Amino acid sequence: MGAAEIARRLGMGRTRAKVYMNRPDWPDPLDELEMGRIYWAADIEVWIAQHRPDLLPDAEDG
Repeated sequence: MGAAEIARRLGMGRTRAKVYMNRPDWPDPLDELEMGRIYWAADIEVWIAQHRPDLLPDAEDG
């Protein structure tokens, strides 16, 4: 995932998402490309489960 995908998943703009991406508890990037850092989607989902569980799909939706 890149910044745009992370922003969409977190329900915020890219600028705000980049603030999250600079937190010390944010997952390490998989790589840094010319377009920016990229992350494993699974690592982002684990972070969301630990820090923003309100963004997880409801069990009823699954």
